[in-house]
Amino acid sequence: MDPRQRQLITAANRQAWELSAPLHARGEDWETLLEQVRQPGFSVLDDCLTRTLTELDICGLSCAQVGCNNARELLSLASLGGRPALGIDQSPAFLAQGEQLAAAAGLAPRLVAADIYALPAGLGQHDLVLITIGVLNWMPDLPAFFAAVQGLLAPGGRLVIYETHPFLEVFEPQADQPLVPRYSYFRREPLVSDHLIAYDGLDHGQGAPSYWHIHTLGAIVTACLDAGLALQRLEEHPHSNREVDYDLYQDQDAQLPMSFTLVAGRPAA
Repeated sequence: MDPRQRQLITAANRQAWELSAPLHARGEDWETLLEQVRQPGFSVLDDCLTRTLTELDICGLSCAQVGCNNARELLSLASLGGRPALGIDQSPAFLAQGEQLAAAAGLAPRLVAADIYALPAGLGQHDLVLITIGVLNWMPDLPAFFAAVQGLLAPGGRLVIYETHPFLEVFEPQADQPLVPRYSYFRREPLVSDHLIAYDGLDHGQGAPSYWHIHTLGAIVTACLDAGLALQRLEEHPHSNREVDYDLYQDQDAQLPMSFTLVAGRPAA
């Protein structure tokens, strides 16, 4: 991908998230999160991701998260024995929320505001890199993204991705006929929106233009392999791990794939 185009898209998405950040640090949900993070064993990880990480045994491992938002998932890794060491996100405003949550939890991961395509030096290499819901769709250039992720992994380290299944992207839950495909699975142009970004399914008004990319599962796996990572697990799930308005696609007689888990490893030196 042309680096200048990639930079423009990344900068636009950063601005969209910066404008949306205040929505996520106010009200009852934020106060509840601040209280919960103070409790022993705090975790916002669902059963599926918790099971994956438990099976991998992350006790004592140095953990990083790419696209960590306000670091609530990164901090949750401590409940499984992991050491939350590094969180990377493009939004300084969300990372400021992460610093508040980390202080409340008594943890001190390094939270870095950075473009994944232009990471600063000195971030170290980690035993586990975690990527969760929505991160891949904000990425205009998968090969360059996975190359950057590979550089964050220590030899023998593992990448865990727990994401929305790409096939779900063909549907629009707000459409008059939400079960009829709306977008092509093979669409290459990003979907553009100027709405503030929230998780509650409500319209919070206009923000800045943002660019959401549909990547096929094949493109994701191929970019991962091309970065020199070895595929260890690819599991597709019938449950949703994204905004509440997608819940309508669950529990169908002819069930769609709704999320997936990918585990890959960097070969040991």
